[in-house]
Amino acid sequence: MATYAIGDIQGCFDALLHLLERVKFNKASDRLWLVGDLVNRGPQSLEVLRFVRELGDRAVTVLGNHDLHLVMQSEGFGRANAEDTLGPILAAPDREELLAWLRACPLVHREGAHLMVHAGLLPAWSAQQAEALSEEVRRALLRPDYREFLANMWGSQPIAWRDDLHGWDRLRVIVNAMTRMRFCNLDGTMDFRSKGPPESAAAGTVPWFQVPGRASADHAVVCGHWSALGLRVESNLLALDSGCLWGGALTAVRLEDREVFQLPCERQVEPSGWD
Repeated sequence: MATYAIGDIQGCFDALLHLLERVKFNKASDRLWLVGDLVNRGPQSLEVLRFVRELGDRAVTVLGNHDLHLVMQSEGFGRANAEDTLGPILAAPDREELLAWLRACPLVHREGAHLMVHAGLLPAWSAQQAEALSEEVRRALLRPDYREFLANMWGSQPIAWRDDLHGWDRLRVIVNAMTRMRFCNLDGTMDFRSKGPPESAAAGTVPWFQVPGRASADHAVVCGHWSALGLRVESNLLALDSGCLWGGALTAVRLEDREVFQLPCERQVEPSGWD
């Protein structure tokens, strides 16, 4: 049995199938860890969702910012973007089943020495705390009144965590860190100004995983979201978004031995700024 962690797919279904062929993925015994952003910008988001959902417990998915954007759009919240390719999902006869399945996915999955999240973890959060905070958001997305959460979810404030945060502010910080964050100030506050490679960071900020004393450093964090960062394989970090959508590669890492597999991809969209 092997576990393959795969970077942001974003509707690039053909690339996903070809990569799974390359690693000789066995549905009967192997597992997939998917770092979020299954959908959007690429041409086959509907096919990706259906395929992953049908894998059942052979696939573990955490939510990314584009996945949450889809959920919001389906309920009339947020602002549609010209680059969105979510129409086929929203018009599909099985849209409600797919969206209900997506809302039930967590923001964090922790197993053994690995923890998977789409974007990152605030430096004060241990792996155990991050898992508990992810569950708070998952419960909010599954409540009968989840639309109220969607109406209050988006926004960039507050930028810092406090244990006494409550209500929408508390849930918003969790979502922003786990699905949007790239850079932090050394005091652990989030900075959303820079989206490019690490050398583009605003003065005084560093990549979230380089903040000294990060409490989750005892786990290997598996993440995506940051195509400008590219593939990073470090002792406690597996950053897997290698820009398939932009003509880079779709990356898989076999967690048992950290062997890297990459499939070169054709560009699906013209770059309009990192996201």
